Amino acid sequence: MSNPHPSTQKYLDIAEIKEDVVVLKDGTLRAVLLVSSINFALKSDEEQEAIIQAYMSFLNSFEHPLQIVVQSRKLNIEGYLESLKKIEKEQTNELLRMQTSEYRGFVKELVDMGDIMNKKFFAVVPYDPLSDKQKSSFSRLLNLFQPASIISLSRKRFMKRRYDLLQRVEYIRNGLSSIGLSTIILDTQALIELFYNSYNPDMADKEPLVEIGKLRID
Repeated sequence: MSNPHPSTQKYLDIAEIKEDVVVLKDGTLRAVLLVSSINFALKSDEEQEAIIQAYMSFLNSFEHPLQIVVQSRKLNIEGYLESLKKIEKEQTNELLRMQTSEYRGFVKELVDMGDIMNKKFFAVVPYDPLSDKQKSSFSRLLNLFQPASIISLSRKRFMKRRYDLLQRVEYIRNGLSSIGLSTIILDTQALIELFYNSYNPDMADKEPLVEIGKLRID
């Protein structure tokens, strides 16, 4: 008996995620960088001006698009509260046990009342072979009219595009580093978790995603 409900994947642009890269259905690739933040308000006027100028130079230094994403989620401290609860139970000193209990209650109330958000910053680096100036006009035109549904990247083509993408990623990382920002390239596991948590925010906390090696696909 067929499933009357279409798969969610049908409505996503993602074809697959492999080797630390997101492959879209149109054959383009994406790499995602997790980027640190700067407490800009605490900087001196001179430091703020230097950061702004460095950021402007960074934006003007490349021709391809760059997507900056800010993800906000309510801070989840359940794991921390559970660890405090365990410490409280194991505490033999009655005074310390009471203090731990009071501290646990204070932290929980503070987060509940303040609605504290956890923010993460991402830079999405794209690679579109149609924008590759080294390709001939005929090759770009041929790819343009190839239906997205039948595009299946060969291993050789994928590795070539992945190499070009990672070259671009390193350029972006160096530019962000000049501003004082640290970056980490999300690997395959982290990318899957990112999209899983983004599309299933309520479910993600209750049913965390297992490691790739433990995933079972029927």
